[in-house]
Amino acid sequence: MIKILVSFILGSILLSCNTGQPIATLEVELPDSTMGIDVPASINLDNITTYTGDLSLFEVTNGQSIEVPVQISNGEKRVLSWLVTGDNSIDKRKYELVKGKSAEAEIVQATKEDGGLVIHEGDKNLLRYQFETMYPPAGVDSVFKRSAFIHPLWAPHGQELTRIQAPDHMHHYGIWNPWTHVLFENDTIDFWNLMRGEGTVRFAEFQSILEGPVFAEYKSLHEHVVLKNGQDKVALNEVQKVRVYKPEKNPELFIVDITFTYNCATDSPFKMLEYRYEGLGWRTTEFWNNQNSEVLSSEGKTRIDVDGTKARWCIVQGEVEDNDYAGAVMMSYPSNYNYPEPLRIWPIDQYGRGDMFASFSTTKDTDWLLEPGKEYVLKYRFLVFNGHMDAEKAESAWKYFAESPNVNVLKN
Repeated sequence: MIKILVSFILGSILLSCNTGQPIATLEVELPDSTMGIDVPASINLDNITTYTGDLSLFEVTNGQSIEVPVQISNGEKRVLSWLVTGDNSIDKRKYELVKGKSAEAEIVQATKEDGGLVIHEGDKNLLRYQFETMYPPAGVDSVFKRSAFIHPLWAPHGQELTRIQAPDHMHHYGIWNPWTHVLFENDTIDFWNLMRGEGTVRFAEFQSILEGPVFAEYKSLHEHVVLKNGQDKVALNEVQKVRVYKPEKNPELFIVDITFTYNCATDSPFKMLEYRYEGLGWRTTEFWNNQNSEVLSSEGKTRIDVDGTKARWCIVQGEVEDNDYAGAVMMSYPSNYNYPEPLRIWPIDQYGRGDMFASFSTTKDTDWLLEPGKEYVLKYRFLVFNGHMDAEKAESAWKYFAESPNVNVLKN
């Protein structure tokens, strides 16, 4: 667990590299190796100071102070966020928080273009969220139209890791999350298989868009809509929050956090019935097949035997363009329903060539009842990378996702 010890500085001690007024000293302990992977850290500023002006953060190592990019989010509480660099030689990090404007740093931007929101660092694209309705290719039934999905998800070197509207599954849309077998108002509705015309998921509005030197983030409202029998009725509201952290010291990696918050849109319950695939899905790049890609779960399962097993995390990786290798670690959060969640991974001989689809299928082996007036949350993290990922690195990354920072504020 990341342990953050905060103690107020006595007197008027100043850092040699900074003339701002000190506010606090932060000590971050990393009990487990980070395996060179940056770790997001944050702290509630309201527990430290009432000061609302500019703040800077400096990492103090061997008597030297180096400024660290920080980002303040203002909501019900003020939260200071930064990335603890994945340096395995140091298990404790010391930071000085001071008053004063931070040095200019390149920000992670969120730019609207052509019906999508592109999250990028300069000219380096990381993720695109499609908020306008996308129609299928000419000659294909418009029932396959869809909004509210992620495509592309780019690898750090720029290769696309997602695919949409594949001829074999025209309803597959990059990274997306409909429910397949739902009991709603005494009828069963399929929000996944669009060709049935029973239901869909659509973008309604953005609730917020943030950008900054540590991360870019959007929160969007999605509506799960019943279309069966000529209806256009919203059955479930979903707020999707996606935060993309800046690739910092290690340009081969970056982190994407995805949070789904659900509540019933009517006085009727929304019951996801047991089914082999539904929930968070990832249709991967068409470049991958059973000869050039691989799967490994937290339980040691591979493409041959992983489908239907439960896992904390799952590595999906393979060869990509430019003689490169890339992929992502899909991670599930411990408070998720039916955790550890079942996986749906296409069999190794899918369509002969072994096309890849990966999913945390929350209700693969059980029902899940959402009741009116209650809120339900699912959290996931994607560690996106170039190169090869192994189990040790994936486990380390999952630990620092699963175990929330422990923050102590010691007032003098």
